[in-house]
Amino acid sequence: MMKRLVPTFNRILVKRVIQPAKTESGILLPEKASSLNSGKVIAVGPGSRDKDGNLIPVSVKEGDTVLLPEYGGTQVKLGENEYHLFRDEDVLGTLHED
Repeated sequence: MMKRLVPTFNRILVKRVIQPAKTESGILLPEKASSLNSGKVIAVGPGSRDKDGNLIPVSVKEGDTVLLPEYGGTQVKLGENEYHLFRDEDVLGTLHED
């Protein structure tokens, strides 16, 4: 049976993207060159509430690629896969293809 984690409040579930260690032409990249902390959003919570009880939705959606802080988040392991839970405000930005 497969488990599915649905984040609560303004949390997002992210699977970190591992950058390749070498280019398509075979050039090996130094470890520091490929250390962009990014991840793919797997699931999002409904959002948080303001002091009047109005819902403030999460700013990202499932499938977005986001830029993450170097430290932080809560590590979660589901089966063989490793994920991280972050608060919406901890995400540094979204990455888009040109």
